[in-house]
Amino acid sequence: MVNNWIESIKQNLALVTALIVCAIWGETFVSTKILLEDGLMPSDIFFYRFALGYICIWFFSYKRLWADNWKDELLLIALGIMGGSLYFLTENMALMYSTASNVAILVGSTPLITAVLLALFYKDERMCTRQMIGSVLAFSGMALVILNGQLMLHLNPKGDILALCASLTWACYSLIIKKLSRNYNALFITRKIFIYGLLSILPYLWIESPLLVDINVLSKPAVWVNLLYLGVVASMLCFVAWNWTLKRLGTVRATNIIYLQSFWTMFFSYLILDEHITLMAICGTATLILGMYMAGKAAT
Repeated sequence: MVNNWIESIKQNLALVTALIVCAIWGETFVSTKILLEDGLMPSDIFFYRFALGYICIWFFSYKRLWADNWKDELLLIALGIMGGSLYFLTENMALMYSTASNVAILVGSTPLITAVLLALFYKDERMCTRQMIGSVLAFSGMALVILNGQLMLHLNPKGDILALCASLTWACYSLIIKKLSRNYNALFITRKIFIYGLLSILPYLWIESPLLVDINVLSKPAVWVNLLYLGVVASMLCFVAWNWTLKRLGTVRATNIIYLQSFWTMFFSYLILDEHITLMAICGTATLILGMYMAGKAAT
């Protein structure tokens, strides 16, 4: 009886944690937009936020340097690429060839792609009919929130394929971390993700986009405050928390919560950037919440 009660508390704590993480990640689009307006490139933002995240997490996870075996170390390298450099590159390159709405919606399909992959590899993570209906409803609501009054989407094959690749890389990240979280704690895994994400982005910085090191830009309050927020809060704290919730809630249930990021992005854009919210976005939010409630209820 006591064990059930404790487990229930842990599950609820994990759910609240996942909701907080999604709210923070939803706001990161606003912080990123501010940094871009101040002259930083997307690759600069990625490098500095992961570097800050790595420096901070080192103080809490420094004793263990390597995984138990070389196969697990290779999986950790894959996590750093899938959840870091490759995800960043495919998402940002997609924005070069397609519209922001297209990219946001296609990247937002991550929970559905994750559910399909998990169903193929893990029998215990297969979605029931009600979960699937709820997930589709949540995806539809997320799309309406992103469109926010727009009625047309324009197909851009090259950009749209890159956006789907970004979604697929995060789905693979979720798949790999499910395996590793059985033997390693969230702090160790997150630290390895940061270092391998940084190492794997170096060729891109060397060839395509040299790292910005202009002290006049980096010393601006709007720049260093947002970089600290992205590195310490949105990267270090949120990656650790998210990796923990994936283990506690199950990958499908936790990943479905990602749909809420679109709502939080809309909310913070309205609050900070003074962007408008339409009736379509409000209806989308209601649909999104209904879908998540159905999927979550079926999973409990």
